[in-house]
Amino acid sequence: MRAPVNHMSASGIEMNEKLLSDLSERLAAMAGADPGRDLQRNMRALLASAFARLDLVSREEFDVQSQVLARAREKLAALEARVAELERARGPASS
Repeated sequence: MRAPVNHMSASGIEMNEKLLSDLSERLAAMAGADPGRDLQRNMRALLASAFARLDLVSREEFDVQSQVLARAREKLAALEARVAELERARGPASS
């Protein structure tokens, strides 16, 4: 059995060194970057996308609609009282 022969040429060695150099530069750049900031940015984008698909309203819009509903309830109570008053004034209902 013969020992394996290494047929790597000078250009193959240069190519491997170039690949290793590129890889080490990329790893250094990634190590220098703040992964926490990237994670925060990605999570914020993910949540914004999820919330955009939901049928949500802002707190301000919710508060405005709550006030509108409260006024409508007050008007309804006043109208119910007025109807009851008119029915009493009309006397017994004839069927």
